Amino acid sequence: MTPGVLAVALVACAVGAASLAPVVARAQSAYPFVPAEFTVPERLETPEFRLRMLTVHDVVKDYDAVMSSVDHLAEVWPGSGWPEGLTLEQNLIDLGWHQKEFQRRRSFAYTVVHPSESQVLGCVYINPTRKLGHDAVVYFWVRQSDLASGLDAKLGAAVRGWIEKEWPFRKPAYPGRHIGWEEWNALPDEKR
Repeated sequence: MTPGVLAVALVACAVGAASLAPVVARAQSAYPFVPAEFTVPERLETPEFRLRMLTVHDVVKDYDAVMSSVDHLAEVWPGSGWPEGLTLEQNLIDLGWHQKEFQRRRSFAYTVVHPSESQVLGCVYINPTRKLGHDAVVYFWVRQSDLASGLDAKLGAAVRGWIEKEWPFRKPAYPGRHIGWEEWNALPDEKR
């Protein structure tokens, strides 16, 4: 069995598994949250990095980026516990979920890769939210080893500009960045 076929088989076996609960919580919409006529951007390119859809084919490089950045990720998502206990298999399941959600236009996970595709540098997640006054929530992170180079700030600036110019959102939120986690978590949910 080829790695690609194995990846698809593992994801197919895992659909509906209780282990998907943390991933499901990130994508909070049961329907597409961008207009049907909206063309979802395939990528964002800069001289330092490329964003493209996160897929199961990224599992090994993504897992390396995640597991080498555990301490930093605990700061990005305080109290979440992620990625504690993450296995390569569970990461594959998570990536399959993100890929399917992207295809269904329910949430959008982009891998941040070196322009040569030699290394995963981080991820960007664009998700729906029910938080009052916001129409999308954007999270991103970079490898812990790239923090000193300023990559986090460069990615943040590029993503904010990209969201503003290329996406249909009027008021995206950036929890832990432009709004503190405590304030974000305290916002009431809109009734839908």
